[in-house]
Amino acid sequence: MAEFGPNGAVITAPTQADYAAAPPKIKRVALACFLCGVAACLSVTLVALGLFGLGRAIIIMDDDLNVISGRGMLAGAGFAMFISLFNWFVFYITVPAAWLTIGLSIGRFPHRRITAAAPYYRWSAILGALLVGVTCSVFAALVYTDGGERGELGYWFGATLMGVFIGAVSGLICGGLFRAIVRPASQIKRHQLEVF
Repeated sequence: MAEFGPNGAVITAPTQADYAAAPPKIKRVALACFLCGVAACLSVTLVALGLFGLGRAIIIMDDDLNVISGRGMLAGAGFAMFISLFNWFVFYITVPAAWLTIGLSIGRFPHRRITAAAPYYRWSAILGALLVGVTCSVFAALVYTDGGERGELGYWFGATLMGVFIGAVSGLICGGLFRAIVRPASQIKRHQLEVF
């Protein structure tokens, strides 16, 4: 490290090893986490809306296939799309959960000097699938089982599978947005060029 003498005169200058040991200052991570949390909430709603409209267009969701009183995997998938549509209305829960998840996962990658795109997309898809899939699974189990009389494993499985799919697609969107805002490869490369 640099040592200073009287009147601020430099006695020993910092070496290249000192610069290399210092962690790079990565900018825009907090902004990216904030925007990705809002985008995660909105993208879950938009992906569910697109899938719901696609399902209606190709007549998967017939009038006989009610998402509350219906049976089977398709009714469960319709239920997952239905509750994912209302994700935006509970933003005061979902946005802070997304902020926390993004901040503690891919938000730490730039500080660890991870520049490859694959880890960002992989972990944002996994965590999105986990968050939305577990939520859809729990709500499907609560809505569909009333005393075990009408409970059906296919309904629960369909809701869980569709929730995982919606969450994974939304996670990929958020991973791409995070990388576009932070641009970790260029920031870390710039720091390495400044060192040498």
